Amino acid sequence: MAPNDPLPVKRIGIVGAGSMGSMMALGFSEIGLDISIWDISSEHVKTALSNKPEGGPDDHGKIDGFTEISEFADSLKNEDLKVLVFSITHGPAADEVIEKMSDYLGDGYIILDGGNEHYRNTERRQRELSKKGVIWIGMGVSGGYQSARRGPSMSPGGDKEAIQKVLPLLERFAAKAPSPEDTKESPCVAYIGPRGAGHFVKMMHNGIENGMLSTLCEAWGIMKYNLEMGNDEIGKVFEGWNEEGSLKGTFLIQIGSEVCQRKKTPKGDEKGEGKGHGGYVLDDVLDKVVQDDDSSEGTGFWSVMEAAERHVSAPTIAAGQFLRYASGERAERLKVAEGLQMPSPRKADVQDQEAFIEELRKAVYASFLCAFCQGLEIISKASRDEEWEVDLTTCIQIWREGCIIQSSQIADRLEASLAAEHNSKEITNMKLLKPVSQALSLHFPALKSVVLKATEWDAVIPSLSASLDYLKYCGGTALPTQFMEAEMDFFGAHGYDEPHVEGEDPGKASKGRHHYEWRPA
Repeated sequence: MAPNDPLPVKRIGIVGAGSMGSMMALGFSEIGLDISIWDISSEHVKTALSNKPEGGPDDHGKIDGFTEISEFADSLKNEDLKVLVFSITHGPAADEVIEKMSDYLGDGYIILDGGNEHYRNTERRQRELSKKGVIWIGMGVSGGYQSARRGPSMSPGGDKEAIQKVLPLLERFAAKAPSPEDTKESPCVAYIGPRGAGHFVKMMHNGIENGMLSTLCEAWGIMKYNLEMGNDEIGKVFEGWNEEGSLKGTFLIQIGSEVCQRKKTPKGDEKGEGKGHGGYVLDDVLDKVVQDDDSSEGTGFWSVMEAAERHVSAPTIAAGQFLRYASGERAERLKVAEGLQMPSPRKADVQDQEAFIEELRKAVYASFLCAFCQGLEIISKASRDEEWEVDLTTCIQIWREGCIIQSSQIADRLEASLAAEHNSKEITNMKLLKPVSQALSLHFPALKSVVLKATEWDAVIPSLSASLDYLKYCGGTALPTQFMEAEMDFFGAHGYDEPHVEGEDPGKASKGRHHYEWRPA
């Protein structure tokens, strides 16, 4: 919609005044909407209201805070279309809030669930609330609280007609990506599909994010511990990667450069920065990721489970998830370390460090691209199974800005590859797209070289090494599973197909036609 077109509502309600909810309140108010924000915590509401700058422009909407549900609901009574944005922790917490609001929900309400929710929960709520005339939209919101303030990427799924009603305000609020022709900007939000499709796409966005985060921290570890580079040096490397080449415009690399170069100050800043004379803020961060271990985030775990359920090989994503689990249990890990006595990362013997860092850049790109392939293939398989008809091109488009996995060069390659297909909704293996396979093939030698060297140097490289093996076995023509199939036939009469036999080689993924009695029962 045009910037000056009227919005479909004048006021919306936001449920949840945490970091995401309070920032969305500011973002929506700045596109001209009045905001009612409710939270059970009066402190959260107070903090949300205090975030709004004094004396904002006249075209900004006002923000009113509530801790009483009745007053919150009453503030929306003049709206024919009552739009609520939920920013609540997934699972039981959201159900509890719905129960508290039950007496006030009815015809005319559209609820946009902006939390990271499991798509099956979304579908359950859609069925339950439809009996009251309430339309529940599963809408993943990506980009963290900064993007929630300035414009996130969003993936609404559910009732198409209802989504079309609210899409104008979502398009105004969303991050904007330049079009290939640079003639206009495209909002990073679109109708994804029916039922739970929107939350599923957001879930897989976070799965891809896991693979990328793991890959990049592994690259940082190689530079930090093996090349013995300083944080500032590594930050400059990331700056260069983000400015040109195949990793240009990659959000995680861009913020990585900032993280590496942020120095501590003698007084600190009272916003998380420790006091110090020299040194870096990064030096105060423990090697312990607890976001999954404490159950505050489920999307990474769900992504791995979906990969298994949909029969999609996703080792880059899974390795990143398993690294998190081991990382989070630091106390246990320290005890295990006493017994295992694993070697520490050792100094690399590198003759040309600049050449190796370029090799590392290519390896990171290959692993990133593997994570994208895996996530998109899971979306494609789920879309086919669930009859959602998700367009993978749309996924790439809404991930161009405002989200954690944005990477302009990777997006360009994937979008061009999908655009060349007659029907991108039918693609279930991204590696069958020629531009994708060419890029992976081109970067394979660097990935292999980095994994070999990093292994010799005792670096921790789960996602990088998983990506290497992924490419080898996904494109392998002589896998060792020939031996596995024989052993399974031995102990389980599993059956096998024979090579060079029409109908069997390559054949379908089904029980083999032959059994050999390797040993009499």
